[in-house]
Amino acid sequence: MSHHRWWALTALVLTSLAVGFDVTILNLALPSMARDLHADNAQLQWFVTVYTLVLAAGMIPAGMIGDRLGRKKTLLIALVIFGVSSLAAAYAPSTGVFIAARAVLGLGAALIMPTMLALIPTMFTAEERPKAIGTLAGASLLAFPIGPILGGWLLNHFWWGSVFLINIPVVVLALLAVAAWLPESARERRRRIDVGGVVLSSAALTALTYGLIEIGERGWTDAAVFGPILGGVAALVLFVLWERRVDAPLVDLALFANARFTVGTVLATLVNFTMFGVLFALPQYFQANLGADAMGSSLRLLPLIAGLLVGMGTAGRLSGLIGPKLAVGLGFALLTGALFWGSTTGTGSGTVLAASWTAMYGLGLGCVLPTVMDAALGTLSPANAGVGAAVNQSIRTLGGSFGAAVLGSILTSAYRAGVPEQARESVFAGLAAARSTGSATLEGTVRAAFVHGLDLVLAVSGGLGVVGVLLALAWLPGRTCPVRDEVMGLR
Repeated sequence: MSHHRWWALTALVLTSLAVGFDVTILNLALPSMARDLHADNAQLQWFVTVYTLVLAAGMIPAGMIGDRLGRKKTLLIALVIFGVSSLAAAYAPSTGVFIAARAVLGLGAALIMPTMLALIPTMFTAEERPKAIGTLAGASLLAFPIGPILGGWLLNHFWWGSVFLINIPVVVLALLAVAAWLPESARERRRRIDVGGVVLSSAALTALTYGLIEIGERGWTDAAVFGPILGGVAALVLFVLWERRVDAPLVDLALFANARFTVGTVLATLVNFTMFGVLFALPQYFQANLGADAMGSSLRLLPLIAGLLVGMGTAGRLSGLIGPKLAVGLGFALLTGALFWGSTTGTGSGTVLAASWTAMYGLGLGCVLPTVMDAALGTLSPANAGVGAAVNQSIRTLGGSFGAAVLGSILTSAYRAGVPEQARESVFAGLAAARSTGSATLEGTVRAAFVHGLDLVLAVSGGLGVVGVLLALAWLPGRTCPVRDEVMGLR
C-alpha cells in the first residue's frame, strides 16, 4: 500500500500540472484566438478571467462536496469534468462556447485543488506529509515556466486548440491511477448543506477576485475595482456572521482558533503574494531588457525551478532536524535576501545576476512551502480536511491575485512616472516608440524606468519576506510532537 500511495501522488501531481497549465498557457494563444474566433478585447479578457473567477468561487463549496461525497469519488468526477471541458474548449466554434467551456474548466479545477490537498493528511504520515505537500506545491509552480514553453512549441506547430488537448492524456492517466490506487475517505453524511454559507462565500470570493483582477487594467480608483472589492468584503463579513449562527456551518471558524492552521495559511499566502509578483515582472524584464522571446523568458526561469526542487528535496529533513520554526524562518530569510539582492538590478545587469538571485529565491520557496502547508493541513481532522484545505487554497489564491495586482500596480506606476507620454502604455510600447523614432535616449529611458519599477517590486516583496521571518519565529512550533498534537486534537 505504501508504494500505491506514492503512485497515487504521481497522479495528483499530473493533475496539478494540468490545472496549472490552464492558468499560464492561455495567454500565448490569445492572438491566434482573437483572429480565428473574431474575439474583441472584452471577450479576450473574459477568456482569462472566467476561469479564475469560477475557480475562486467554487473551492470552498467543493471542499464540502469532497467531505460529504467522498474525496476519491469527487476527484474522479472532477477529472471527467476537466477532461470534457478541455475538449470543448479546444474545439470551441465561437467565443460564447469557449467562455462557457472555460467556466466549466474552472469548476473542475475548483473541485480538484482542495480535494487533492485534503487527501494528503489522510494518505501520509506526519513524517511523509512535507515531502508529499512539497511535491504537489512544486508541480503547481513548475506549470508557470513549463506551460509557456510547451504552449509555444504547440502553437508553432498546431492550431490554438492544441494547448487544451494537453490535458486529455494527463486526465486519462490520472483517472486510471486515482481509480486504482487512491483510498476513499470517510463521508460526512450527517451534515446538512449550508446554502447560505455557499452563496455568501462564493459571492465574496468572486467579487474579491474580480476586483483584484481589474486593478491591473483599470487602476485602484475605478468603480469597477473598488465596487466589487467592497462588495466582496461585505459578503465576507456577512459570511462570518452567518457561519457563527448556523447550526451546521460550511466552514468551522474554530479552524482559525488553531494558531498553526492560521499562521501556516498566512505564511503560504505571503509566499504566493511575492511569487505572483515576481512571476509577473520577471518575464517582462527578460524580454524588454535582455531581449529574450517568450520561450527564452521561460528558460531563464529554470534557475528558480532548480532552486525550488533542491529546497523541496531538503525541506522535510531540515524541518525534522531543526524544527518547523527555524526551517521556515531560514527559508524566508533566503527568499528575502534573494529579493533584496534582485532589487539591486540595474540597466547593465545581465542573465548571471538574474539567475543567481532567482535560484536563491527558489531555494527559499522550496524550504518554506512544504513546511508551512504541512503546518496548516496537518492540523485538520479527516472530517474537515476538505473544507479546511479549500479555505487554505482560497486564501492563497486571493493572496496570489492580490500580489499580482498590488505589485503589478507598483511596477506600472513607477514605470509610467519615469517615461514620456508616448511610452506610458507599456514597456514594450515604449521600446517600439523608441525604435520607430530611432531614439536611443528614449530607449534608455524606457529600460531604466522599467528596471526601477522591477527593483521597487522586489524590495516590497523583500519587506514582506521579513514579515514572514518574524511570523514564523513567533508562532510556528519549535519541534513537531505527534503525541502532543493527537492529545490536543490537532490531528
